[in-house]
Amino acid sequence: MTSSTERRPQRRRTTQVIAVAGSRTLYHTVMIVLSLIYIVPLAWMVMSSFKTKREIFDSPFALPAEPDFSTWGKAWERGDLGGYILNSVIVTAAAVTIILLCALAAAYAFSRFEFRFKTLLLAPFILGLLLPVQSYLTAQSRIFDSVYLLNTRWVLMISYAGLGLSLAVFLLKGYLDTMPKEIFEAARVDGAGDFRTLVQIVLPLMAPGISTVAVFSVLSAWNEFLLAMLYVQDDSLRTIPAGLLAFTGRHATDYPMLFAALSLVTLPVIAVYTVFHKQVIAGVTEGSVQ
Repeated sequence: MTSSTERRPQRRRTTQVIAVAGSRTLYHTVMIVLSLIYIVPLAWMVMSSFKTKREIFDSPFALPAEPDFSTWGKAWERGDLGGYILNSVIVTAAAVTIILLCALAAAYAFSRFEFRFKTLLLAPFILGLLLPVQSYLTAQSRIFDSVYLLNTRWVLMISYAGLGLSLAVFLLKGYLDTMPKEIFEAARVDGAGDFRTLVQIVLPLMAPGISTVAVFSVLSAWNEFLLAMLYVQDDSLRTIPAGLLAFTGRHATDYPMLFAALSLVTLPVIAVYTVFHKQVIAGVTEGSVQ
């Protein structure tokens, strides 16, 4: 009887160890599969950029027989990627700056102040998260046309700022809501106004949240295609996603050049996310805790 009683805790511990090991194995298996879903297409794109067109179709998953590294240089020169990248940098930097300034001010107001119609004023930002771009594309295009902004960089800056503003407001508001009220009360006692509190106290504490919003906004504006294609017809003003169409034709497409151009514009974005991924994860997790 005593021996059977002593064995029960040991069996229970053994069962728990097996369950923990099984959970870890399942977790790592799922993570590896999900990682491969994203990594394999990127690796295939880069690998295909060193192949000939015939190799891409005859043996799509084989390594290139004789890697042609000159394709990247040709893609940069013939596709005028430098001009497209410059336009993307200008548009993205302006849009992200607008998003951060407006979202930070709006989030601070919604989080720290109590005023009439607060919920009603927050509703348009919720709609901004729910409505697809296609639902207001026609009306937005008419407005831009009436103020002569079509076919300029400004039309993309304003459009991208509007697209990213809703998510930025909610992320920053969530982060501000988690800050202790004592911080703001101490700033008031020291005689700091709202602007000084926002700049000298809130901004340093919100660095992870701001980094998260900045990275999300950069990725969204950098990769946006539909508005860049519809609103800008001048080839010298086009951004990278729309400019890459120059590598495709109705009857023939230069796939090695297209994959080389895609690699050139994709790898820097991945590098940026890799550098700031800790700040992004910290900002999302901390901002989501109420």
